[in-house]
Amino acid sequence: MNIVILSRNSNLYSTDRLVEEGEKRGHKIEVIDPLKCDIIIEREKPTIYYKDRYLDYVDAVIPRIGASITFYGCAVVRQFEMMNVFTIATSDAIQRSRDKLRSLQRLSKAGIGMPKTVFTNYSRDVEEVIEHVGGVPVIIKLLEGTQGLGVVLAETKNAAESVLEAFNGLEARVIVQEFIKEAKGADLRALVVDGQVIGAMKRQGKEGEFRSNLHRGGTANIIKLSEAELRLATNASKVLKLPVCGVDMLQSARGPLLLEVNSTPGLEGIEEATGKNIAKSIITYIERNRR
Repeated sequence: MNIVILSRNSNLYSTDRLVEEGEKRGHKIEVIDPLKCDIIIEREKPTIYYKDRYLDYVDAVIPRIGASITFYGCAVVRQFEMMNVFTIATSDAIQRSRDKLRSLQRLSKAGIGMPKTVFTNYSRDVEEVIEHVGGVPVIIKLLEGTQGLGVVLAETKNAAESVLEAFNGLEARVIVQEFIKEAKGADLRALVVDGQVIGAMKRQGKEGEFRSNLHRGGTANIIKLSEAELRLATNASKVLKLPVCGVDMLQSARGPLLLEVNSTPGLEGIEEATGKNIAKSIITYIERNRR
């Protein structure tokens, strides 16, 4: 097959691994920068022009689109969909997952457990917001934040008030969530492919850090998920219609709680922690479904 990876950097670990495993299985793999694609909209003949050619020979697409280029990246994925090209993540599903508020609303409606969350329209009544999630400490998250950026732990009402006032002054949209103390600065990442969990790791924040992101100095180790954790991961994947995704959750006294679903999960941390060949699983998923 002719498989296109939509990525701005062919040297990234995840992109490189997908190229490696795809080529091993006899496919022609191209890494294409979505920002350099021209979308040509024409009656009954949607096409994409890239550098010096039309991309009318592509069989499947693997979107590796960063949050900063979601709008244009999803427009390119959507155009491939209009051309009847198989994609492991549709443009609608990527956009749903990138909108934290929208995805949490959908997931809560589906009965998936999560920390208590409040979203308000730049409310000045900080005390009321804090009470809605059970009091301090609270987690305050930018809706557009990634990799632990824009996430603040406010341990007192005064701190929460200061942070919310600062974000409100910048007209930055935030959600306020209860702090799950028993998680002890750790979370779980389950990697789902074709609706099944194929690898999972526990990420632990460094000393004094409540965020467990590997980009922030956290460490990762393989973990066997409980039945409840497996169920949460696969259900979240189904609800957001993302057959390939990373599902982040916390371990709490009331069971696993969902943090977020990542439509373009990094492969480096999970492959190193688990020893699993996740990239190969993604390629074989395309083979099964494209044919």
